[in-house]
Amino acid sequence: MPAVAWVTIAIAALIIAVTAVALLRVIIHLRTVRATLGSVLGGVTVVAQRTSTVPDRLTSVNDHLKPVRDFCEQV
Repeated sequence: MPAVAWVTIAIAALIIAVTAVALLRVIIHLRTVRATLGSVLGGVTVVAQRTSTVPDRLTSVNDHLKPVRDFCEQV
């Protein structure tokens, strides 16, 4: 095999090795991001639960305040 063929194979192997290392780094970074997003999602879920709307059992407050609202509208 001529020397040019060996050089071409060596360069191709070098390119493939560098690409493989880059892809492994991407995989490692994506796993780290996945773990971080899991933590963020947990925090967002807690915030959503703590800032949810008033429960249905408190709707009777509006019914009890209707006379006050009616009086205020008359004034």
